[in-house]
Amino acid sequence: MANTTSIIEDGSLLSRIDRTILIVERFFALISGIAIFLLILLAVRSVGGREFFERPLSGYVDWIMQLMPLIAILAVSFAMRDGTHIRMDLLVSRLRGRVLWTFELVNTLIILGLMILLTWGSWAHFDRAFDWNAPLYSRDSTIDIGLPIWPAKILVPIGFGLISVRLFFQALGFGKALIFDETAPSAVPLVVDVAAQAAAEANAVGSREQ
Repeated sequence: MANTTSIIEDGSLLSRIDRTILIVERFFALISGIAIFLLILLAVRSVGGREFFERPLSGYVDWIMQLMPLIAILAVSFAMRDGTHIRMDLLVSRLRGRVLWTFELVNTLIILGLMILLTWGSWAHFDRAFDWNAPLYSRDSTIDIGLPIWPAKILVPIGFGLISVRLFFQALGFGKALIFDETAPSAVPLVVDVAAQAAAEANAVGSREQ
């Protein structure tokens, strides 16, 4: 299915920064995809070992705990870049001009403030689990096979930090659109109307059939 939003790219500084951040986001999304694949392999190994050899994978839940931040957090910024996360498009699509940019700017700033707080809090959570002088640098470990938890915990502030960077530059983009009353600003997710979305979906289906 085609996206309900689009990103305009041009030669502006903001657009170049946007594309640079996208490189990191794509890399993180790739890692998330690999983590999902590994989770499937672990499930097959655990279930298959239990059914056929009566030996399920030791520490299965522990490994899931380690993979969850990779799956649930690292790719969020990639989705936020073009607005493929959950959005109130039914409301936003009815707004135009400075009213639209004001709504988007305020919404982005609120989420940015929340993400900064979450980044700070998750870093403190990681800091409590990490210790240079402890075995495997960890004050805490998983219950079953004793995996250090800090590698999973540090992924959370990293993912949240990238989301914060993305939101900051999106806020700049919406602020620029508001000040100069732009009709199609670059480096921000723009809502696509129903007709354009249907045409994009038709083109996507047609390209796959050729």
